[in-house]
Amino acid sequence: MSATLVSITRWGVLAGTVGLSLLLSACGSSGAREIATDERFSEQNYNYVVGPGDTLEVFVWGNEELSSQGVVRPDGKFTTRLVEDLEASGKTSTELARDIEKAYGQYVKHPVVSVIVNGFVGVPTQQVRVVGEASQPRSVPFRRHMTLLDLMIDVGGMTEYADGNDSVLVRNENGTQNTYKLRLDDLLKDGDISANLHLMPGDIVIISESWF
Repeated sequence: MSATLVSITRWGVLAGTVGLSLLLSACGSSGAREIATDERFSEQNYNYVVGPGDTLEVFVWGNEELSSQGVVRPDGKFTTRLVEDLEASGKTSTELARDIEKAYGQYVKHPVVSVIVNGFVGVPTQQVRVVGEASQPRSVPFRRHMTLLDLMIDVGGMTEYADGNDSVLVRNENGTQNTYKLRLDDLLKDGDISANLHLMPGDIVIISESWF
């Protein structure tokens, strides 16, 4: 590899690191507010909708030869044994089952279909994302009653460079993006359960880096 290419590669890595640092700084807890005590464990009712990457099982009552399973494609569509390119993403399993029944009605008399979701990925608005100094930064499918502690277990906790008590939660509420302070050090290192809270679909947790 030439010296010029090595130099460009290093600058690219440095630029990416600086960009992430600026993002974490911009969303730092200095401009965030505390979540009210009575809101820490308030929950939002929601119905899971199918997303790209989900594994689906289609069961057709009395027509086992039509039953099948597969994965929703990146374009959000799903193919069964009789019907191609069914729009699946953004629909509940019940809504998708009714769509398949309608499509199968051209070939089978009064089809009864059930759709079972076996592998969950979900649409972005129903995922919770963790970025910054998590051990395994990634998107996690939201599940009802999911808490901040559950999420941190899912991503393997924080790195040794994390400043957990300077981390924030970014949440979209009624079209407004709000930023809340998190006390991850208190929760994970000191076992302070008062620092825990319920999460909501679409939440983003940004774990800051310690500068010392």
